[in-house]
Amino acid sequence: MFVFALAVVFKLCTIQFIQGDEYRELAEKRTVKDFDIEPNRGNVYSADGSLLATSIPKYDIRIDAIQAKDPVFEEHIGALADSLSVYKGKPASYYKNIIRKARQNKNRYFLLARNISYSDYIRMRNFPLLNLGAIKGGLIVEQTTRREHPMGEIAARSIGYERFDEDGHVSRAGIDGAFGEKYLRGVKGKRLKQKIGNGQWKPIADFDQVEPQDGYDVYTTIDVNIQDIAHHSLLGQLEKYEAEHGCVVVMEVKTGEIKAIANLAKTSKGTYYEKRNYAVYESHEPGSTFKVMAMMAALEDKVIDTSTVIDTKNGRKYFYGRVINDSGNGYGKISAARTLEVSSNIGLATIIDENYSKNPKKFINHIKRWKLNDSLDIPILGEGIPNIPEPGKSNWSKNALPSMAYGYNLTITPLQSLTFYNAIANKGEMIKPRFIKSVKSFDKDIEVFKKEVLVDKICSDKTLSEIQDILKNVVIRGTGKRMYSETFSMAGKTGTARTDYANYEEWRKDRKYISSFAGYFPADNPKYSCIVVIHKPSTEVGYYGADVTGPVFKRIAQKIYTDTPIIDEVKTLDFNNKVVDEDFEDYYENARKYKELMPSVIGMPAMDAIALLENLQVNVKVKLKGSGIIKAQSVERHQKLKPNQTIVLEAS
Repeated sequence: MFVFALAVVFKLCTIQFIQGDEYRELAEKRTVKDFDIEPNRGNVYSADGSLLATSIPKYDIRIDAIQAKDPVFEEHIGALADSLSVYKGKPASYYKNIIRKARQNKNRYFLLARNISYSDYIRMRNFPLLNLGAIKGGLIVEQTTRREHPMGEIAARSIGYERFDEDGHVSRAGIDGAFGEKYLRGVKGKRLKQKIGNGQWKPIADFDQVEPQDGYDVYTTIDVNIQDIAHHSLLGQLEKYEAEHGCVVVMEVKTGEIKAIANLAKTSKGTYYEKRNYAVYESHEPGSTFKVMAMMAALEDKVIDTSTVIDTKNGRKYFYGRVINDSGNGYGKISAARTLEVSSNIGLATIIDENYSKNPKKFINHIKRWKLNDSLDIPILGEGIPNIPEPGKSNWSKNALPSMAYGYNLTITPLQSLTFYNAIANKGEMIKPRFIKSVKSFDKDIEVFKKEVLVDKICSDKTLSEIQDILKNVVIRGTGKRMYSETFSMAGKTGTARTDYANYEEWRKDRKYISSFAGYFPADNPKYSCIVVIHKPSTEVGYYGADVTGPVFKRIAQKIYTDTPIIDEVKTLDFNNKVVDEDFEDYYENARKYKELMPSVIGMPAMDAIALLENLQVNVKVKLKGSGIIKAQSVERHQKLKPNQTIVLEAS
């Protein structure tokens, strides 16, 4: 027994003096450790400052029921129960009993409120006992953030997100995902917590060991008014034609700024939502919208001019053993310009085959110079990769060239097509599409994004002028003539392409098409370019580009033109208005009579009205019900104001 006792003493001394630090450190690691505190993710704003995405903080309030000493607990438990009763609605006796029971059960992690707002969190932490903090009162606060999109499902996929699963894998979509890691995410903080059993941890202090740093704010190029127009114009047409999915992109011609991008797909229930960013990721055969590129190559190389006569036969012509068709009975002999206006497959295939079959690389080099064989390298993840055949590659054959002439045997994305059409509208300058204007920390610019030119000049002025005239005529007298309006000019090209036609016999039983329209408006002084692509419309309703996508383009163009001013111009500030002059003289006379007069703030945003009135040294109260526009004021205009007078404003 003596020897055993000596061994025990020896082991205790070894643990205490030799291995003590090691065991103490191990025990501390098991009971106390740092937890990450997620920072507030930066906001995403539209071009005019409207909120597109924001992080809303939510809070869980708990109490360590045994942390407070008995005298402190007994002094405040009644008042705490009363406060909880007023806040949550149940009797005070109920809260007093459950908190006492939690104390008896030594519950150190008792939930009082879950998922509450910041204002409710501030209210609760000032309740009796809780206002003593973590050490004296046992207050435990846990914060989480939830990403919200104020515009709902409109542009949800384009605005995007950054999500982590349980295994730490991240998925990033849209603008939020593209700029999340670098700008929006912020820097995590640290908070020390103590393990209290059953996998539960509670903060050991009221403060964070390392404060989190909130993310920067991203200001996009999106115009909420144009976005709303594009979204609902696309949605209406998808529903009408029972289409599988579709997309719309609106770009500002001179800057390359994306003003709207809508992507909608059909659900199993027949409704539509933003499933994928089709405009960016979906690379497909463009069909007839690519005929413009083919025609421009031929005009630029001067192998034809717009008046060159092309024989389109009677609507059928063989190329290397394969037949190419035009709609109806064909167009016979027509000018090269007319082949594009009526969208003749045979006409474009003939032009390109006859002039480039012996040197196809000359044609391909135009496509490469226009960057159509490369992705645009935009920051949004998942951009589709174009596929352009070349001599010597497995996807090349004698039929490749005539097929490419009318938009088959190659794939590009809608955004790549739009970038090219935008260059036509922009006097030949091809600009990279831009989704972001700047990154800010409050009002301080962290980074400003400027126009990026991809190609200085896509073609000569002569070719450009000829193509612009043809695109106007497509709408006036060509395949897009049903879009024509005497009061508003548009230019562009319709497109109708077969899809899923690998098994032709099966395709004939269930025909599927991609309808598109790409162009710009107004035709003579373009402000915006736009592309509309709709996949697999019901053939029983219609499938031609002029019928399916043309009306979407026209609706967007006309609503933007009427709802969104194309040119903001003040010709002169020197004008006479008798009513305005009399009103000013009346106000000026009153302003000299009294020191301070009540102005009219009706129609002003609430924040502007508050700032104006507070500078007049009066108190302001606002009854806010809606968007924040002042509808009524308690003191009428021109009334004399008293110091510290209270003004009540009603906003809706």
